[in-house]
Amino acid sequence: MSRIIAITNQKGGVGKTTTAVNLAAGLAQGGKRVLLVDLDPQGNATMGCGVDKHALSRSVYHLLLGHASFDDVCVATEHEFSVLPANRELGGAEVELIELEHRELRLREALAAARQHYDFILIDCPPALNLLTVNGLAAADGVIIPMQCEYYALEGLTDLVNTLRKVRQALNPKIEIDGLLRTLYDPRSTLAQQVVAQLSQHFGDKVFHTVIPRNIRLAEAPSFGRPIFSYDKSSRGALAYQELATELIQRIKR
Repeated sequence: MSRIIAITNQKGGVGKTTTAVNLAAGLAQGGKRVLLVDLDPQGNATMGCGVDKHALSRSVYHLLLGHASFDDVCVATEHEFSVLPANRELGGAEVELIELEHRELRLREALAAARQHYDFILIDCPPALNLLTVNGLAAADGVIIPMQCEYYALEGLTDLVNTLRKVRQALNPKIEIDGLLRTLYDPRSTLAQQVVAQLSQHFGDKVFHTVIPRNIRLAEAPSFGRPIFSYDKSSRGALAYQELATELIQRIKR
């Protein structure tokens, strides 16, 4: 049975999409069957794995609204994993979904038959607590929360945990936090060290041991439409995401 993981944080610029694309690639390198779902209308995860969002005839937008099947939308990338791509059309889905039955469960229903073909399905959620994010959370077994080690990140984390509690009560009782991931990490920062201490105090072993450093190669890779492993596999960023993939697999086995 596969595990569906929503990668989410309502705060932008925390490395959410970078994590979605590179974790998908890292898991695929380890021999896992991986599907990446781009649930963000910006389509950055789509472009980051080499799929041209401007050339799409079918996207996750059509899948959510029932206008296309899973097979119509799914695209095999050259990086050994598949993607359900997105573009700006997805931005209109929120308004259109409001009129549909089970609007919070459209993604779960769309993935139900396909999940048996994958070991991991990663959902790149938009940086907002909206209906698209709720669809991602309702479909997921677990959540990975990328976050920078700064003061405002802790405030946002409290809001997200409260949202997860509501989703668990109303839509998805099985969802749990798979891990908190420290991203864009600079060990020289005193504040970062203080935030790490607070995270460890409140969340214990839910905090991944793996830390994603600030790394220029990670920032460059998306502009070439490539995960970090095919852009610079010896970079600190590539090594960190490979370590994260290994740690995640170990956690899921427990």
